[in-house]
Amino acid sequence: MISTIGFIGLGAMGEPMCKNLAKGSGKKVLAYDLASEPLERLAAEGVQKGEDALQVARESDVLFLSLPSGQHVKSLMLGEDGIANELKQGATVVDLSTTSVEDARWLERELQAYKVKFADAPVARTRQAAIDGNLCVMVGCAETIYGNIKELLQHIASDIIHCGDVGAGQLAKILNNMVLFDTVASLSEALVICEKSGADPKKIFEAMSLGSADSFALRNHCMKFMLENDFPEKKFPTSYALKDLSYALELAENYGLTLGMAENTKSLFQKAIKEGYGEQYFPVIVNSMRND
Repeated sequence: MISTIGFIGLGAMGEPMCKNLAKGSGKKVLAYDLASEPLERLAAEGVQKGEDALQVARESDVLFLSLPSGQHVKSLMLGEDGIANELKQGATVVDLSTTSVEDARWLERELQAYKVKFADAPVARTRQAAIDGNLCVMVGCAETIYGNIKELLQHIASDIIHCGDVGAGQLAKILNNMVLFDTVASLSEALVICEKSGADPKKIFEAMSLGSADSFALRNHCMKFMLENDFPEKKFPTSYALKDLSYALELAENYGLTLGMAENTKSLFQKAIKEGYGEQYFPVIVNSMRND
């Protein structure tokens, strides 16, 4: 029986997910983050502030993580001050972060020694979707674990897909992001050509949205942000995008594959970061192209 839900990591995506869990589940939610501001905001929603990550782990029946990378997850769980020893036997850790496939599988193996269950459950879509509870969650875990956590995930997501065993959720998310990043890179090239031609970009991309080039990336990333030259910080920054793309390229290397488009997109991300765009929303790579 689940009486307490833990949540560690209250960044741009974690804070609204934690809020929706507290509002929807009717359970006690105990949360922790290094920053105090999101904890203060969540207190108004009934979320209790943990003294530290150790206390949250100690009291949680299900512990959600929403952290920047696989390295952060591994350090939190099994680092020098790791919380794995504090987890209840039989507890479930649900990692909403995007990590490598191997990191997810490694963590599951390590947690077995503590009799703790594990699911990788990375989330897709925007921060607004996190606020609205309309995320897509891609889950990797045993069928029995999925049955136990699905009801909780329904409070943060409108679409939940059980992709297979541990690691499958991360695989789905990594490939989803790789295709998205490659598409945004292609749209950036198209936009720069359009601008050089002297045409009205808004009219050209509206026409494209009605043709076979239509995509979510065109209608969202391009028309709402690239055409408006609006690349806010703390909205999936370029540095995070490079990290996620690197996971896909690591997988390709493991399988003896060369991903030409992904390698090109990686170079664009690296160039943008070098030019000072690392903390801005990743479609900002179009500005890096404009600088050429």
